[in-house]
Amino acid sequence: MDYKENILGTIGNTPLVKMNKLVEDLPCLVLAKYETFNPGNSVKDRMALQMIEDAEADGRLKPGGTIIEGTSGNTGMGLALAAIVKGYKCIFVISDKQSKEKMDILRAVGAEVVVCPTDVEPDDPRSYYSVSKRLGEETPNSWYVNQYDNLSNTKAHYQSTGPEIWEQTDGKITHFVVGVGTGGTISGVGKYLKEKNPNIKVWGIDTYGSVFKKYHETGEFDENEIYPYVTEGIGEDILPKNVNFDIIDGFTKVTDKDAAVYTQRLAKEEGMFLGNSAGAAIKGVLQLQEHFKPEDVVVVLFHDHGSRYVGKMFNDQWMKDMNYIE
Repeated sequence: MDYKENILGTIGNTPLVKMNKLVEDLPCLVLAKYETFNPGNSVKDRMALQMIEDAEADGRLKPGGTIIEGTSGNTGMGLALAAIVKGYKCIFVISDKQSKEKMDILRAVGAEVVVCPTDVEPDDPRSYYSVSKRLGEETPNSWYVNQYDNLSNTKAHYQSTGPEIWEQTDGKITHFVVGVGTGGTISGVGKYLKEKNPNIKVWGIDTYGSVFKKYHETGEFDENEIYPYVTEGIGEDILPKNVNFDIIDGFTKVTDKDAAVYTQRLAKEEGMFLGNSAGAAIKGVLQLQEHFKPEDVVVVLFHDHGSRYVGKMFNDQWMKDMNYIE
């Protein structure tokens, strides 16, 4: 009989799917690494399990402990699934710009959810970075995950996502394109692919209001680049240790409006019911078309599932209120 011991055994080995209608003007083959097939419906399941296993191995996470993390929702889901199987409690700190669906889903899998304001400085005591760190210090027998600086995040993608993409494309991949938030996916996958073929180009998708693109191009951390934005799951107002800028060939920024509109278009034109960052990612691929030749194989990674955004990008009234559609 063919079965997994528990739900964690279904993480990884997600399919590659050819993009069609939205990329018909591009000269190359565009393939989507479709991460919603993970049990928590996002790419974050991979690194959540890796971070927990590494923390168990070196004693940071002890039996019966409480896992504490600041999350935009998806890492929390991955951590919660592993915590259920392994017997831990979870407290997740989330910013108020994240969708209600994400908060409800985390509560549905037994996590305690603390909501913090988005529009404050990272070092403000009310920020979700500060609150999650404080809870980690105050809660007995707890482990503060810190996905931004926890290098098990990058390790997960170096050990699983990168090798899968290499094997699934038979080593023919020429470009890897992905939204950048904590940086674990782009750094882990990028490192693996460039070790296999140094000519592979690695492109990050950034958003307006985030520091990544300018920092990569100039080495300057420009606080004037930072302002609130709507796009979820990508961009940062900090420089996470998981972002290895040496591996990244370039960034392109996608507007909030384009990310939202292309999230809808993925569903309506490709049958791909995906999250907000997928809209940003496919628009980023289109913005990079001058870099692609007919023989190229471009892999774009889609992070999470559309069910997290039913009240936002898939709600036409919300889209009208934001002036994203007529």
